[in-house]
Amino acid sequence: MADKPTSGEILGIPYNFERPSVGRMLSSYWKPGEGMLVEKPFGIGYTLNLANWRSWVVILVAGTLLWHQEKGESEADEPGDDEPVEVIVDEDD
Repeated sequence: MADKPTSGEILGIPYNFERPSVGRMLSSYWKPGEGMLVEKPFGIGYTLNLANWRSWVVILVAGTLLWHQEKGESEADEPGDDEPVEVIVDEDD
């Protein structure tokens, strides 16, 4: 039986299932001169290139959205927001 390849592309999406080393992991996330997305050091797809300033903008926006979501959930838990609402139905029949 032939050995299956541990890295390559399927439908244009890269994959790599070789055992990762510390050096390869670190160099995969910091590639100056390359785009915002780079191939993942292990697994399927792409990851952020932390040497690109656009990646930091994405991280900042995602962090801000997560903070707003967490803040909104904590404010919804405060007492007094669960007051009953009166509903008036007007039937003209």
